[in-house]
Amino acid sequence: VQVVESGGGLVQAGGSLRLTCIANGRSFSRTPMAWYRQAPGKQREFVASITTGGAATMNADSVKGRFTVSRDNTKNTMWLQMDNLEPDDAAVYYCNVVLPQSLLPTYESWGPGTQVTVSS
Repeated sequence: VQVVESGGGLVQAGGSLRLTCIANGRSFSRTPMAWYRQAPGKQREFVASITTGGAATMNADSVKGRFTVSRDNTKNTMWLQMDNLEPDDAAVYYCNVVLPQSLLPTYESWGPGTQVTVSS
């Protein structure tokens, strides 16, 4: 699955952004997907994931209650609604297939990502 992320930007703390991930390839609807992020000087980390049909989602503890992941398989698209943003949420956000945590530092197939900046 090849992906392109968009929707990042500069927002004040407490604000909202909606990120979009558009995938190409016929396998999107059969692929559990996830959002990840990488802040400067830090390793890439898991943010949220969603099952193939969108019935179940999982969020990292740091974003629970604030971020919501969704998808529309008819559009090969996944979204990340981010509310009540905090300065610690600032990072480059990536979408990808669900990956084991142990692979995140070395996995090389990533899209361009989208930058999220949160001002305090």
